Amino acid sequence: MRLLAVHAHPDDESSKGAATMARYVSEGHRVKVVTCTDGQRGDILNPAMNRPGVLENMMEVRREEMARAAAALGVEHEWMGYEDSGLPEGDPLPPLPEGCFALADTTEATASLVKVIREFKPHVIITYDENGGYPHPDHLKVHEISMQAWEKAPDPQFAPEAGEPWTPLKLYYTHGFILQRMQLLHDRLIEQGVASPYGSMIKRWKENQADVMSRVTTRIECADYFDRRAQALVAHATQIDPAGAFLASPVEDQQAVWPTEEFELAKTRVSTHLPEDDLFAGISETEEEQ
Repeated sequence: MRLLAVHAHPDDESSKGAATMARYVSEGHRVKVVTCTDGQRGDILNPAMNRPGVLENMMEVRREEMARAAAALGVEHEWMGYEDSGLPEGDPLPPLPEGCFALADTTEATASLVKVIREFKPHVIITYDENGGYPHPDHLKVHEISMQAWEKAPDPQFAPEAGEPWTPLKLYYTHGFILQRMQLLHDRLIEQGVASPYGSMIKRWKENQADVMSRVTTRIECADYFDRRAQALVAHATQIDPAGAFLASPVEDQQAVWPTEEFELAKTRVSTHLPEDDLFAGISETEEEQ
């Protein structure tokens, strides 16, 4: 079967559902990541990469990083071609840059995603929830166009130039950051006498975040592919500090305390039973072959 993951920036695919994608690839399914923006306005978050020539060529650097991450996961990859909007900061917030993804015409951006869907013909789509995972303007835009593309891809009246209609069967929100998982990893590091980077993050999440686990419908066993996830994260060298939170816990500890990745079934055109342990649950052989 075919799985399409829609992401805002290069590196998002490696922190949200990466091990799940690697598992499905290993099982013989086709998995594709579509990255909506070029990532050119990303900050350098790894001090080791804060050197001449990197920031000035950020778009090219991140294209190379994305290629390495895709290879680590075994996924197919496509760029949508939009310009990174950046994360506005300040009070008041500055305006978004002209021509960026977040300001793109929604119908046109939806048509671009519909073209990807009609060409790849995914049975399942993964995207972000209504909060974007976190409220980055590009993540919010991804949610908006994903939900419209879900409705429009089967409609022959919408963007006929984008190809023959295709009907995706299930759409999931990825929930890549789970408070309970972070607490368990934090506790394990403390027990081992190792400094934990999670403490301040846990405090902030408890103050500001809803309980994401209450929304989870689907948990995918994918611990055997956490090493692939780590390789994909490391590939994004400008964005992932090896000493930071993403890689603070060894793969073995991650496998021991939380062997799954979590998703929320947001839309479905097939019958399924919750909770699920398979993103393709409920898809019959007839629907698989459509």
